[in-house]
Amino acid sequence: MIHKNWETSETIRELTCIHTDAKKYLVNRALTVGKTYALKNETEEFYFVVDNTGKVGGYYKEYFKE
Repeated sequence: MIHKNWETSETIRELTCIHTDAKKYLVNRALTVGKTYALKNETEEFYFVVDNTGKVGGYYKEYFKE
């Protein structure tokens, strides 16, 4: 249940979105190219950031640079 505290947890680092060209999902509604996002958690494949909706969402690492 750790995911319930991600919005209020400490930010690990900041990431910048480099593209929103998704093959399968629409991410351009939640991410903006060039904008910096607060990283709350990460796994081997995903970053969990506070997106444009104000909530934590999981996105492939390919959309960001450190």
